[in-house]
Amino acid sequence: MNCFALLSLMLMLVQLCPCSPSMQNCSTQNTDQSFTAVRRVKRGWVWEPLFATEEQTSVVPVYVGQLKSDLDKQDGNLKYLLTGEGAGNIFVIDENNGKIYVTEKLDREKKPFYTLRAQAINRSTQLPVEPESEFIIKVRDVNDHEPQFLDGPYMATVPEMSPEGTSVTQVTATDGDDPSYGNSARLLYSLIQGQPYFSVEPKTGVIRMASQMDRETKDQYLVIIQAKDMVGQAGAFSATATVTINLSDINDNPPKFQQRLYYMNVSEEAPVGTTVGKVFAEDSDIGENAAMNYFIEGDSSDAFDIITNNETQEGIILLKKRVDYESKRRYSIEAKVVNRYIDDRFLKDGPFEDKTIVKINVEDADEPPVFTLDNYVMEIAEGAMSGSLVGVVTARDPDDDDCPVRYSIVHGIHLKRLFSINEHNGTIITTKPLDREIASWHNITVTATET
Repeated sequence: MNCFALLSLMLMLVQLCPCSPSMQNCSTQNTDQSFTAVRRVKRGWVWEPLFATEEQTSVVPVYVGQLKSDLDKQDGNLKYLLTGEGAGNIFVIDENNGKIYVTEKLDREKKPFYTLRAQAINRSTQLPVEPESEFIIKVRDVNDHEPQFLDGPYMATVPEMSPEGTSVTQVTATDGDDPSYGNSARLLYSLIQGQPYFSVEPKTGVIRMASQMDRETKDQYLVIIQAKDMVGQAGAFSATATVTINLSDINDNPPKFQQRLYYMNVSEEAPVGTTVGKVFAEDSDIGENAAMNYFIEGDSSDAFDIITNNETQEGIILLKKRVDYESKRRYSIEAKVVNRYIDDRFLKDGPFEDKTIVKINVEDADEPPVFTLDNYVMEIAEGAMSGSLVGVVTARDPDDDDCPVRYSIVHGIHLKRLFSINEHNGTIITTKPLDREIASWHNITVTATET
């Protein structure tokens, strides 16, 4: 090889040598630039959602989770720092790998989450390699609370004879556990006492009628409801509530007379308006459902009337006109009672009324004798001798026609000397001659008395 050829070869090598490193550098620069750009896009914190379970007790810190920067090459050059709620006492971080631990027992019901901040710095420069980032550690619930009925004891009222399925009331229990996690706060209601009359919806706590009930048989029931968390699974907590359920009255019973036959007496001397007696119909309902009115049925008597005592619900029989023992000694009337307010739903069971018979005896009164005339007019000639007949009055005993009557004159001072009467037969005579010029008229009052 000559000198020229050697020189040419060396030049080519020289040209190649600079060029190759240059290309390598160029390629490396492009790769670095491309890598750097991608890393900038990806650069940031990397962690999963962080949770710490409440009520955990341990002598060593319990692992929660790990924070990690995507710039961490695990060469020990990064240092992790933790600040915020509970940092340093409740929560600690391993500065080398970003692992977080909880050192105390947590209570989700007191504090459900903690807000903290994380930072990664270069150990050599003490400069942050990541911007400070805020994150949350949620406290995960465990079943550590019993259900509670805060509104008990409960009182409810439902009409008697309500159909099966009728809603009575609703009971609600609360649970301090987390309703959004697990079954700790998922409650299930059940009936401990109250079958077979009531039922309860397991999920809602709505109490319903399980059968028709009659208030007149029993008007109050004591129902016990249990609420159990964990949907009733093993290990669940429970609580009970007492519900007093009263049955309100409806008009489902007609009035009934206590007696099918009543006996009463009334004196013939009794004035109009006298209370003869009382009848009473029982109604198992109460209040206005037991209100009733009494009537005398048809034209069974025009001598008596009946009114309703609204306070006692008795029928009071009154004398409508005077009665006479000698004319009619016995009466028989038909009394009827009717509910004042009727519930049409129960008319199919029969009429809401009842009837009874009232027999009334007229009592004889000791009546005075009665004169055949209210006034007697008699004449006698003046100057008639003493003992002359003036006239006769007649009276009878209305109680007994055969009872003797005694007559007498109600004497004035002057009449005593002029007239006398036979006490047995009512004959009136003069006791001395009369003078028309002195007195042309004499008024005499005669009484008749039973002997």
